[in-house]
Amino acid sequence: MSVVDPDTQAGWVAESEDKDADGADCAEDMPLSLRLSIADTLTLGNATCGFMAVYFTTTGILIPHVTGTEVTGMARHSAATAVILILCAAVFDLFDGLVARKLRSSPMGAELDNLSDLISFGLAPAYFVLVYGMVADGAHQRVAAVSAIVVLLAVVLRLARFSVVTVKDGTFQGMPSPFGALTVVSIVLLELPFIATLLAIIGTAWLMVSRVEYPKPRGPLAVAMLAWIVSAMGLLAAWAFDAPGGQLLLQTGCALQLVLGAVIPLFATARRVNNFRDNRREARAAQLP
Repeated sequence: MSVVDPDTQAGWVAESEDKDADGADCAEDMPLSLRLSIADTLTLGNATCGFMAVYFTTTGILIPHVTGTEVTGMARHSAATAVILILCAAVFDLFDGLVARKLRSSPMGAELDNLSDLISFGLAPAYFVLVYGMVADGAHQRVAAVSAIVVLLAVVLRLARFSVVTVKDGTFQGMPSPFGALTVVSIVLLELPFIATLLAIIGTAWLMVSRVEYPKPRGPLAVAMLAWIVSAMGLLAAWAFDAPGGQLLLQTGCALQLVLGAVIPLFATARRVNNFRDNRREARAAQLP
């Protein structure tokens, strides 16, 4: 039986006719653009982790603070869980690209990746900054809200530019959003003075929209990045469960993240200057008789 749409005169096949003899849907009739690949599934895991990071930040830090039932241990556990989830999102983001290159990626892959990155590396860290401005001693909520908006918009602009700008293979233009998100939450966890925290956060947001070149995590660099993420998870777990020296270990890890965020642009700038000098030297040599 077919039902005809009176506006379009297009035939719609009834549900009973859209199944084969065994009652199963005909997967072959599904448009290619609607089929999820393994890489897409990993990308959706990225988005899920970002959403759950927002959930734990709200239920474990913000709501207890607002209702006056704040417990230091619970807040510490929730903060650690939220950051670990952002780290898990970074792992998913790392592997979905590797899987997409090895296997296949659906036509939705690039769009899903950008949307998931916006949740995990834009919304989640920006919300973390916002909540920090509400609960930290000596913080200013409105100023923190502006900083959170700056982080979110930096990620939005960076992801949009990534979709339309072509750069040389093996590099990113601007600090990658996962690295930027981890740097932002590291700044918050360091518990620096409020003004220093905001300046560092705004500096990180600027690096994300800058033209500084960052290497893509491939080969040994991808392994090093994965090892660093796993180590960071261990530091967060030690801090969350108040292990001996856990606070010092966490601060050391956060400080190292900030150092990496500052050193990589310096190396990239030095390399660009050296390349510029080499090109000028070659051009002058070519002009000589």
